[in-house]
Amino acid sequence: MALLSDEDLDAALTERREWTRVGNAITREFEVQDFVTAIAFVNDIAVVAEERNHHPDLLISDYKKVTVTLTTHSEGGLTINDFSLAGAIDMLGAGYA
Repeated sequence: MALLSDEDLDAALTERREWTRVGNAITREFEVQDFVTAIAFVNDIAVVAEERNHHPDLLISDYKKVTVTLTTHSEGGLTINDFSLAGAIDMLGAGYA
């Protein structure tokens, strides 16, 4: 899987405005109703990530905030897989808003 160029990253981030580039990763914070909902959201993300064999870093903080960080570890940066999974996570997150 090829790393995306800076130009491609800028274009991809234009489509995923809620995501922020942090070094060689993209990140987004979701806020849900409560802790149990945060756990359910993380579990749903885990299912999609496992199906795609592309695993994000997940952090629950302040009991109801879920921060998702994506990078392609094997490539040392961002690939199309990261933005594809970001789109799938955005769709999941819409169900928890």
